Amino acid sequence: MRTLHKILGLFMLLPFIAWAITGIFFYFKPGYQEAYQPLFIQHYLLNKNITLPEQHDWLAIKQVKTILGDHLLIKNAQGWQQLNPETFQPLDSISKEKITILVNDAIKNNPSRYGEIVTVNGYEILTSTDVRINLNWEQLSLRQQGKDTDFINTIYDIHYLRWTGIKSLDQILGVIGLLLVVLLAGIGTYLTFKGDSSKR
Repeated sequence: MRTLHKILGLFMLLPFIAWAITGIFFYFKPGYQEAYQPLFIQHYLLNKNITLPEQHDWLAIKQVKTILGDHLLIKNAQGWQQLNPETFQPLDSISKEKITILVNDAIKNNPSRYGEIVTVNGYEILTSTDVRINLNWEQLSLRQQGKDTDFINTIYDIHYLRWTGIKSLDQILGVIGLLLVVLLAGIGTYLTFKGDSSKR
């Protein structure tokens, strides 16, 4: 029994060390604020109201103004969509030049984090500081992720035993790990009480 306890202890040593180190990291959370800081598209004061059609099937409506001008965002049964505020036709795409203007306006106040735009590939923008910015055109929103974000996400994966990248396999390994912890504790408890009883 003691041999099994030692083997299990050695086997679980790596996960225990990983849990301890990553747990300390989560407690102090260094770099969290910058790694996960929201990035907002700059909004400006509206100077005119859009006259909406009398008949429509929209569930929600947003009118905003950015450096590109007025935007009409509507939500229907299929989700959010941008419409031309004059013709009410869908605006399903935007040029690289306009994406650059829109994102530059959003990152201009934090050059140390974002630097300058290097490439625009579809709705993914890469900056000179290796920060990836994703534009959700339908909802007119931005999401940023840098190397620090990737590092913290990796720490999360290590802590929660997401080591293979295969969700189903990681879940099985996680359950096995927890069962081994319970088994290790059970054997340790048994050996403790057995040792005490043998001394009587």
